[in-house]
Amino acid sequence: MFGLPVYRRPEPVLAGPRIKLRLPRRGDYREWAELRRISRQFLTPWEPRWGTDELERSAWRERLKRYRLEFSSGAAVPFLIFDAQHGTLLGGITLSNIRYGVAQCASVGYWLGEPHAGKGLMVDALELVAVYAFQRMRLHRLEAACIPDNNRSVRVLEKAGFKREGLLNSYLKINGIWQDHYLYARVADGHGRAAQ
Repeated sequence: MFGLPVYRRPEPVLAGPRIKLRLPRRGDYREWAELRRISRQFLTPWEPRWGTDELERSAWRERLKRYRLEFSSGAAVPFLIFDAQHGTLLGGITLSNIRYGVAQCASVGYWLGEPHAGKGLMVDALELVAVYAFQRMRLHRLEAACIPDNNRSVRVLEKAGFKREGLLNSYLKINGIWQDHYLYARVADGHGRAAQ
């Protein structure tokens, strides 16, 4: 598409001292399904209601198709988060609803498996994604929404340099209920760096 920066090839791999981010692959299924299974009670209060086949291989294949389509069209960049040293799957983080033109903005959503929570790993992932979005994709703004009662997510966003901008009424249907969300945003500084 005219005017869009070239960022889709090669597939991005983002690396920090503790974590590595890359696009999901077919071979990630077992580890992904197991981490989601053991983290279900931890995650479900903050996510859309899980389908009955949520952790099935067929649902994973459909998810991968959607990820590839969204990535190839420039609408989203879905990452899985891995431990940099051991390669263990930790969670996921996605840039979605990517908009260019006058907005130059994207939404960011994330999840972390329960065994890996509370270690600052998602703050690291948000920083890697912000640098990628601002420097490589040339976006100006990242937005994230979280339920006001999700104290962990509030702390993560604030530690990652996101600022609370307001309250969105009945913004997303989470765990079967329309929920209010705080809107957080982080903008690039004048040189395309992640401003804090």
